[in-house]
Amino acid sequence: MIRFIQYSKQYNNLPVISADLELPHGVYWLKGENGSGKTTLLRSIAGLIPFSGKIEVAGTEINTDRIGYRHKVNYADAEPQYPAFLTGADLIQFYTETKNADKQQAIVLANTLGSGTYLNNKIGTYSSGMAKKLSLVLGFIGKPSLILLDEPLITLDQQAVASLLQLIAQTYLSGVSFLITSHQEFNLAGSPGSRLQIADKQLLLADNR
Repeated sequence: MIRFIQYSKQYNNLPVISADLELPHGVYWLKGENGSGKTTLLRSIAGLIPFSGKIEVAGTEINTDRIGYRHKVNYADAEPQYPAFLTGADLIQFYTETKNADKQQAIVLANTLGSGTYLNNKIGTYSSGMAKKLSLVLGFIGKPSLILLDEPLITLDQQAVASLLQLIAQTYLSGVSFLITSHQEFNLAGSPGSRLQIADKQLLLADNR
Protein backbone atom coordinates (compact mmCIF):
# COMPACT_ATOMS: atom_id res chain seq x y z
CA MET A 1 0.00 0.00 0.00
CA ILE A 2 2.70 2.52 1.10
CA ARG A 3 6.17 1.74 -0.14
CA PHE A 4 9.37 3.56 0.83
CA ILE A 5 12.35 2.91 -1.43
CA GLN A 6 15.60 4.26 0.01
CA TYR A 7 13.65 7.18 1.42
CA SER A 8 15.58 9.71 3.49
CA LYS A 9 15.25 13.30 4.60
CA GLN A 10 18.02 15.61 5.74
CA TYR A 11 18.13 19.11 7.19
CA ASN A 12 21.43 21.01 6.98
CA ASN A 13 23.13 17.78 5.85
CA LEU A 14 22.01 16.02 9.02
CA PRO A 15 19.86 12.86 8.62
CA VAL A 16 16.43 13.28 10.19
CA ILE A 17 14.61 10.16 9.08
CA SER A 18 15.05 7.25 6.69
CA ALA A 19 13.01 4.19 5.76
CA ASP A 20 13.05 1.31 3.30
CA LEU A 21 9.88 -0.68 3.91
CA GLU A 22 6.35 -1.48 2.79
CA LEU A 23 3.14 -1.06 4.79
CA PRO A 24 0.01 -2.98 3.73
CA HIS A 25 -3.51 -1.59 3.91
CA GLY A 26 -4.33 -0.59 7.48
CA VAL A 27 -4.76 2.13 10.07
CA TYR A 28 -1.37 3.06 11.52
CA TRP A 29 -0.70 5.11 14.62
CA LEU A 30 2.80 6.56 14.25
CA LYS A 31 4.30 7.13 17.69
CA GLY A 32 7.50 8.93 18.64
CA GLU A 33 9.07 11.68 20.72
CA ASN A 34 8.99 15.30 19.63
CA GLY A 35 11.60 15.79 16.93
CA SER A 36 11.66 12.14 15.89
CA GLY A 37 10.42 12.99 12.40
CA LYS A 38 6.70 12.17 12.46
CA THR A 39 5.48 15.35 10.77
CA THR A 40 8.45 15.32 8.40
CA LEU A 41 7.47 11.83 7.30
CA LEU A 42 3.83 12.79 6.74
CA ARG A 43 4.76 15.93 4.82
CA SER A 44 7.13 13.88 2.68
CA ILE A 45 4.40 11.37 1.85
CA ALA A 46 2.03 14.25 1.09
CA GLY A 47 4.55 15.67 -1.38
CA LEU A 48 4.90 18.96 0.49
CA ILE A 49 8.68 18.82 1.06
CA PRO A 50 11.56 17.41 -1.03
CA PHE A 51 13.33 14.19 -0.03
CA SER A 52 15.68 11.55 -1.37
CA GLY A 53 14.50 8.18 -2.65
CA LYS A 54 10.99 7.17 -3.67
CA ILE A 55 7.57 6.97 -2.07
CA GLU A 56 4.83 4.93 -3.71
CA VAL A 57 1.15 4.78 -2.71
CA ALA A 58 -1.23 2.22 -4.23
CA GLY A 59 1.16 1.65 -7.14
CA THR A 60 1.71 5.32 -7.98
CA GLU A 61 5.11 6.91 -7.39
CA ILE A 62 5.15 10.58 -6.44
CA ASN A 63 7.95 11.69 -8.77
CA THR A 64 6.65 9.97 -11.91
CA ASP A 65 2.94 10.88 -11.66
CA ARG A 66 2.44 13.80 -9.30
CA ILE A 67 -1.15 14.53 -10.36
CA GLY A 68 -2.27 10.93 -10.03
CA TYR A 69 -0.38 10.64 -6.74
CA ARG A 70 -2.07 13.71 -5.24
CA HIS A 71 -5.47 12.25 -6.04
CA LYS A 72 -4.50 9.18 -4.00
CA VAL A 73 -3.03 10.96 -0.97
CA ASN A 74 -4.85 13.43 1.31
CA TYR A 75 -3.26 15.31 4.22
CA ALA A 76 -4.66 17.20 7.22
CA ASP A 77 -2.12 19.37 9.03
CA ALA A 78 -1.67 19.44 12.80
CA GLU A 79 -2.07 23.22 12.99
CA PRO A 80 -3.83 24.30 9.79
CA GLN A 81 -3.35 27.84 8.53
CA TYR A 82 -5.45 29.15 5.67
CA PRO A 83 -5.83 32.63 4.08
CA ALA A 84 -7.99 34.68 6.44
CA PHE A 85 -9.98 36.30 3.63
CA LEU A 86 -11.31 32.99 2.29
CA THR A 87 -14.34 31.14 3.63
CA GLY A 88 -14.43 27.45 4.45
CA ALA A 89 -16.82 27.03 1.53
CA ASP A 90 -14.21 28.59 -0.79
CA LEU A 91 -11.61 26.02 0.22
CA ILE A 92 -14.05 23.14 -0.01
CA GLN A 93 -15.02 24.20 -3.52
CA PHE A 94 -11.35 24.36 -4.53
CA TYR A 95 -10.65 20.91 -3.08
CA THR A 96 -13.70 19.31 -4.66
CA GLU A 97 -12.71 20.69 -8.05
CA THR A 98 -9.05 19.66 -7.85
CA LYS A 99 -9.92 16.22 -6.41
CA ASN A 100 -12.80 15.67 -8.87
CA ALA A 101 -14.99 15.06 -5.83
CA ASP A 102 -18.73 15.10 -5.27
CA LYS A 103 -19.87 18.34 -3.59
CA GLN A 104 -22.46 16.38 -1.63
CA GLN A 105 -19.63 14.38 -0.06
CA ALA A 106 -18.13 17.58 1.35
CA ILE A 107 -21.50 18.65 2.78
CA VAL A 108 -21.91 15.30 4.52
CA LEU A 109 -18.35 15.47 5.90
CA ALA A 110 -18.86 19.01 7.19
CA ASN A 111 -22.08 18.07 8.96
CA THR A 112 -20.51 14.90 10.37
CA LEU A 113 -17.59 16.81 11.89
CA GLY A 114 -19.70 19.76 13.03
CA SER A 115 -18.38 22.48 10.72
CA GLY A 116 -21.39 22.90 8.45
CA THR A 117 -22.82 25.91 10.30
CA TYR A 118 -19.89 28.29 9.75
CA LEU A 119 -18.46 27.39 6.33
CA ASN A 120 -19.67 30.66 4.82
CA ASN A 121 -17.76 32.70 7.41
CA LYS A 122 -14.28 34.11 6.74
CA ILE A 123 -11.57 31.80 8.03
CA GLY A 124 -10.04 34.76 9.88
CA THR A 125 -12.96 34.52 12.32
CA TYR A 126 -12.42 30.80 13.03
CA SER A 127 -11.23 29.46 16.36
CA SER A 128 -8.46 26.84 16.32
CA GLY A 129 -11.07 24.12 16.77
CA MET A 130 -13.14 25.39 13.84
CA ALA A 131 -10.07 25.52 11.59
CA LYS A 132 -9.14 22.00 12.69
CA LYS A 133 -12.55 20.63 11.74
CA LEU A 134 -12.27 22.31 8.33
CA SER A 135 -8.84 20.74 7.77
CA LEU A 136 -10.27 17.31 8.57
CA VAL A 137 -13.15 17.82 6.11
CA LEU A 138 -10.60 18.69 3.42
CA GLY A 139 -8.54 15.65 4.42
CA PHE A 140 -11.38 13.26 3.54
CA ILE A 141 -12.55 14.88 0.30
CA GLY A 142 -12.32 12.84 -2.90
CA LYS A 143 -11.44 9.18 -3.32
CA PRO A 144 -8.00 8.84 -1.72
CA SER A 145 -6.17 5.58 -1.15
CA LEU A 146 -4.30 7.06 1.84
CA ILE A 147 -5.22 9.76 4.35
CA LEU A 148 -2.51 11.34 6.50
CA LEU A 149 -3.71 12.89 9.77
CA ASP A 150 -1.20 14.85 11.85
CA GLU A 151 -2.43 15.23 15.45
CA PRO A 152 -6.10 15.05 14.39
CA LEU A 153 -7.53 15.11 17.93
CA ILE A 154 -6.06 18.38 19.20
CA THR A 155 -8.54 21.24 19.82
CA LEU A 156 -11.53 18.98 19.03
CA ASP A 157 -14.50 18.66 21.38
CA GLN A 158 -15.55 15.20 22.56
CA GLN A 159 -18.41 14.91 20.09
CA ALA A 160 -16.11 15.78 17.17
CA VAL A 161 -13.53 13.24 18.39
CA ALA A 162 -16.17 10.50 18.49
CA SER A 163 -17.42 11.46 15.02
CA LEU A 164 -13.88 11.49 13.63
CA LEU A 165 -13.02 8.05 15.03
CA GLN A 166 -16.19 6.60 13.55
CA LEU A 167 -15.45 8.29 10.22
CA ILE A 168 -11.93 6.84 10.18
CA ALA A 169 -13.23 3.33 10.87
CA GLN A 170 -15.92 3.57 8.19
CA THR A 171 -13.52 5.01 5.63
CA TYR A 172 -10.95 2.31 6.40
CA LEU A 173 -13.57 -0.38 5.77
CA SER A 174 -14.18 1.18 2.33
CA GLY A 175 -10.54 0.47 1.41
CA VAL A 176 -8.70 3.62 2.52
CA SER A 177 -5.53 3.40 4.63
CA PHE A 178 -4.52 5.87 7.36
CA LEU A 179 -1.23 7.04 8.82
CA ILE A 180 -1.89 9.04 11.99
CA THR A 181 0.27 10.86 14.52
CA SER A 182 -1.18 11.62 17.92
CA HIS A 183 0.15 12.42 21.39
CA GLN A 184 -3.32 11.65 22.69
CA GLU A 185 -4.56 8.11 23.15
CA PHE A 186 -5.94 6.92 19.84
CA ASN A 187 -8.41 4.07 20.10
CA LEU A 188 -10.67 2.73 17.38
CA ALA A 189 -11.73 -0.24 19.48
CA GLY A 190 -15.22 1.18 19.86
CA SER A 191 -15.74 1.29 16.10
CA PRO A 192 -17.25 -1.97 14.80
CA GLY A 193 -15.15 -3.79 12.23
CA SER A 194 -12.10 -1.60 12.66
CA ARG A 195 -8.58 -2.92 12.94
CA LEU A 196 -5.81 -0.79 14.41
CA GLN A 197 -2.24 -1.61 13.50
CA ILE A 198 0.23 0.34 15.61
CA ALA A 199 3.47 1.43 13.98
CA ASP A 200 5.92 2.79 16.55
CA LYS A 201 8.95 4.98 15.99
CA GLN A 202 11.14 1.94 15.32
CA LEU A 203 9.78 2.18 11.78
CA LEU A 204 11.77 5.41 11.58
CA LEU A 205 15.19 3.96 10.93
CA ALA A 206 16.96 7.14 11.89
CA ASP A 207 16.00 10.17 13.92
CA ASN A 208 17.73 13.39 14.93
CA ARG A 209 18.45 12.57 18.54
